[in-house]
Amino acid sequence: MGIEHILMIAVLAAGFYMAWNIGANDVANAMGTSVGSGALTLKQAVIVAAVLEFSGALLFGSHVSETVQKGIIDVDSFVHDPLVLVCGMLACLLAAGVWLQIASYYGWPVSTTHTIVGSIVGFGFVYGGVEAVQWENVSFIVSSWVLSPILGGIFSFLLFTLLKSAIFYAPDPVVACKKIAPLIFGLVASVLTLVLIFNGLKNLNLQVSFWHAAAYSAITGIAAVYCSFLWLKKRVFSSHEHIVSGYGAVEALDELEQAKHHLMQASSGLSDKQRNRLTEVAEQMDLFKNVVQSDAINEVEDGNSKHYGMIEQVFSYLQIMSACLMAFAHGANDVANAIGPLGAAIDILQTGAVSAKAGIPTWVLALGAFGIVIGLATWGWRVIETIGKKITELTPTRGFAAEFGAALTIVIATRLGMPVSTTHTLVGSVIGVGLARGMGALNLSMTRDIFISWIVTVPAGAALTIFMFYIIKFIFHI
Repeated sequence: MGIEHILMIAVLAAGFYMAWNIGANDVANAMGTSVGSGALTLKQAVIVAAVLEFSGALLFGSHVSETVQKGIIDVDSFVHDPLVLVCGMLACLLAAGVWLQIASYYGWPVSTTHTIVGSIVGFGFVYGGVEAVQWENVSFIVSSWVLSPILGGIFSFLLFTLLKSAIFYAPDPVVACKKIAPLIFGLVASVLTLVLIFNGLKNLNLQVSFWHAAAYSAITGIAAVYCSFLWLKKRVFSSHEHIVSGYGAVEALDELEQAKHHLMQASSGLSDKQRNRLTEVAEQMDLFKNVVQSDAINEVEDGNSKHYGMIEQVFSYLQIMSACLMAFAHGANDVANAIGPLGAAIDILQTGAVSAKAGIPTWVLALGAFGIVIGLATWGWRVIETIGKKITELTPTRGFAAEFGAALTIVIATRLGMPVSTTHTLVGSVIGVGLARGMGALNLSMTRDIFISWIVTVPAGAALTIFMFYIIKFIFHI
């Protein structure tokens, strides 16, 4: 068996290992909010991700990868020594896989793309020195460390705050939800259609302008408003009239305010002594209102009433909807990007030459998609637990705000040409939802550990690649 055949087997095994770790970390963090909020069980999340990630990668995944030559290293320098590039890509796959496995073991949600970037930087450094790496392009990619979580956190914070004010603090939350929910369904459908077009279907090389995409999204949104209105009226809100109003703290708070208003109106025709007595009663009502208001806030935060349970059910559907489309877009866009080094290595081993654009065969995409599903099913629960439970407590409403805030960030950043990390965006969104409930709602020690893991990711990938490259070079005597 020649060295090319041995390297082919090695890079395929390393590619599957890398894909397994993508499933255990990258895909798991995307499903974490849905599982943590209870919108999906772990088994359901695995099935949803399996179908949609696999379909996205296989049907719409990029068949031409430019991961190696995205301005990180110059592949032309390997024209006379292509096997060195193969060994370098093998080292990148192994190093990235090892770092992702370490991160998954500790439940750290890290960026697969940043791991691969760090690995390629490490290989470029060890092969050609500092000059071999185009640092200005690398710094542009790394800038997403700051942009992604901040933007995601801001959008999710504002969205959850708006939902609390417009629905949960309304006199009748279900009536408010009836009016607002169909509009939210339409908005979600529109935004996620944009995410699908720009982050998923862009690999089909379809020339779709932003305004055409916006028109398609608007049509989808209008249809979603109409369909969701009919569906929610029949499936969710049909039992609302059977619920006796005035039982909850929020409703009691509203009734107390009205009672105080009528009481003060009645005092106009009374004597001074009677008015003083009424004033004392009003003061006692204010004290009681403070107690009830505290209970009302707890009701909203914990979702522990029948009304809030009904509202959370609505948002669980919205969250599942966003999770499905995000999984499809991730499979279509990020999977092929992550296994780009595998495509580059296979192309060299099959043709014997270094190509500027390394083609990724369909069967390689299928291998990567299969590895992702296995990784999510076996080890994904670790990162899912971090995203869904260890940063802040999630309900379907909070989970939806986090996931939709992340989707909104992705589509806006794509339009502006800004580099963002799906992982960092989602984690920032979850933190934003937690901050909307106060600093005490966040697990600060876990948040600190996640931030540290982000900072370490690129240098860790680079260092592991250098170590792996020297071992592979020694084994194959290249």
